[in-house]
This record gives sequence, structure tokens and C-alpha cells, in this order.
Amino acid sequence: MAEIGQTGPRALDGLRVLDLSRVLAGPLCAQMLADHGAEVIKVEPPEGDEARRIGPPLDERGECAYFAALNRGKRSIALDLSRPAGCVVLERLLAGADVLIENFLPGTMEKWGLGYESTLAARHPWLIYCGVSGFGADGPLGGLPGYDAVAQAISGLMSINGTPESGPVRLGVPVVDYLTGYNAMVGVLLALAARERTGAGQRVEATLFDTGLALLLAPHASNWFYSGRIPQRMGSAHPNIVPYDCYTAADGSIFLGVVNDGQFHRLCECVQRPDLASDPRFANPVSRREHREALRTELERTLARYEGAELCEMLMRRGVPAGVVNNVAQALSHPHAAHREMVVEADGHRHIGVPVKLGATPGRVASLPPRLSQHAEGILAELGLDAAEREALYRDGTVRPPPA
Repeated sequence: MAEIGQTGPRALDGLRVLDLSRVLAGPLCAQMLADHGAEVIKVEPPEGDEARRIGPPLDERGECAYFAALNRGKRSIALDLSRPAGCVVLERLLAGADVLIENFLPGTMEKWGLGYESTLAARHPWLIYCGVSGFGADGPLGGLPGYDAVAQAISGLMSINGTPESGPVRLGVPVVDYLTGYNAMVGVLLALAARERTGAGQRVEATLFDTGLALLLAPHASNWFYSGRIPQRMGSAHPNIVPYDCYTAADGSIFLGVVNDGQFHRLCECVQRPDLASDPRFANPVSRREHREALRTELERTLARYEGAELCEMLMRRGVPAGVVNNVAQALSHPHAAHREMVVEADGHRHIGVPVKLGATPGRVASLPPRLSQHAEGILAELGLDAAEREALYRDGTVRPPPA
């Protein structure tokens, strides 16, 4: 298991980000920027990001694992933006910031006098303002609250997940939130690239609704565009490719991802069923799709003779994509996860590693997630506030004092 805290240049060194977002998509965007060198200041409400209360499990500091997963590498200050004095502090932070990320309900920043078009664009013309929301500010669903599972339902994702018997099923990870976080990060990086040419910042918008629809792209949206047929629930099967599904081996489930004729022929050779490759029902992708149930019956009967791990190893070595269906513990304990530095550890805390690998300026997990308002004293001092001014902000509730 890799240790975190290595030194060396990173791609976003020198970039300053204000993260006003909570829970998942926005914080994930900011965390990925932090992994690649950005200085991220997490501006939380006085009661903290609600992800701090999505638990247990808790770590030895009493912090929720959910919050820890999305907020490493950041500094925290808890600031009451509903107070004019809180907005003044934020304005001082913005003076040195490159990026602001927020995921309040549309209109909230405007209510505080901090709207991008109405206020911040003129005061901070270089600022990249990234707004993450459920549906955007306008349109039939504009301004309404959005959560991952609701977006999965409205975007159609839930309708294609599950089996005919199960009914619609939420995907087991908040995939819409995750991809919205990635879309937000890509938008920020694109805006930064544009700023290099123009010298001007701009608004970046990422919504759960847009992301959910984009996830349908291949094959479900394109299939519907061209055929007019509404995609149905097929369990783990693929509507266009066969065999591309879960199968039962002697000791558990495996997944076969056989896309082309060459892979299908090698599969048949490996499991000693050359008759399947010569069967006219399975001769090409179209016929295999038309006879998917017959092929499943033959494969299930055959694969039951094999241990899953050994069979998948043999298939992969022959160029046939296949894998054992691991549980979470097995996946995170896999030797290749350690080799790829996708599980890292520091101070007794384990983290998922950085998935984007850069050769010259690699990212890294830099520090543990912050306690609520842990860095308030240092952040306020950097803004030029003396001890008496800092104490006044703590005393009137504008800023939550650092934890003891």
C-alpha cells in the first residue's frame, strides 16, 4: 500500500480554489483539483458540510468516512455567508482566488449579493465561477433541488438498471454525482485554458440532469434515436453485444466481455467448446444476439466446470476480457490496486488513490480531510486580520473558531 505525502511539482501548483460546495459532486471536483496541486480552501457553513453527519462509520477523530472520502487536501474555514461580515470575508478570499465552486440552490449566491453575473464577474474578472446544481437555474425544472438518485430516476438511468423482475433499481454508486464532479473539473480546466488566451474568467455550469442524460449516450440514447425502441432492463447483459454478461462458474460469478468474433472463438477454444464457434446460431455478432438465451444456456453449463479465477486468468491471457466479480474488500485488496497506487495510507487513514496519472507532474493525496474550521486562524491571518479582528469574528458567530 502506497504512502501519501510524496514531494514534487504538480500540474496545478499555484492555483487557488474556494470550495463552497457540500456533500459530493462539488467537493469531489475540488478534491481532484487539490490532488493535482491546487490550494483548496473549503468554506463551510457554521454547522459544517452536511457530509460530516452522514455516518457512521467514523474515524478515530470522530469524522465521518463519507466526508473524509471527498475532502482530503483542503483547508477549512466555517463562515456564515448569511451575515454581511461573512460576505466581506469571502470577498477578501476571492481577491486571491482563481476558482470558486458552489452547489447551492440556484439563486442563493444572488440572495447574498454574490451572484456571478450580477456582482462577481465585474469585481473579479479573472475568476472561474463553477456552479453545480441539479437542473440549472431556468427551464421547466430550473432551480429545483437535485440529488443523485432523483437524477438517476428522471434521466432514465434507473429504468435500464435491474432486471424485468426487479423493476427499476438505483445504481449502487452515486454515478451521476461522481460524473458531475468530473464534468465540473473538466469545465474548470477548460475555462482556465481559455483564460490563458483571453485573460478573462467565465461561468462554468455542471448539472446532474445533463450528466444523467449524457450517461445514456452509448448505447441507449443512440439505440433509441435510431430505432425508436425504448431500452429495457436486462440485468448485467448488453443490448447490442453477446456474450457480454455475468455467468456462474464453479465457485461464483464471473463477467465475460466478448465483443468480436475473434474473442468468441478464443473463448470457445479455452472452454473446450469448439462446436459453439461453428454453430450457425453463434457465427457472428448479429446471430449471437438473436440467440442470446440459447448461448447463455450452453455457456452456463460449460462454465460450471471451471474455477472462476483460473478461468478468467486463462481467458485474459488469450485476449478475452473476463473478470471475477469481486466484492469491495476483494477489489481494494487486489495486488494490482496496490501496484497502481489506488489504495494509499497516511496516519492510519486509507484513501482511494489518484486515478489520473501524469508522467512529469503526478498528483498525490496530500493531507487528511480537515476538521471543521480547522484552518480559520491561519486563513484569516493571511487575509491581514489581526488577533482582535479575528476574535471579533469568532465572538459574533461570523466565523466558527478552530477546534480545540
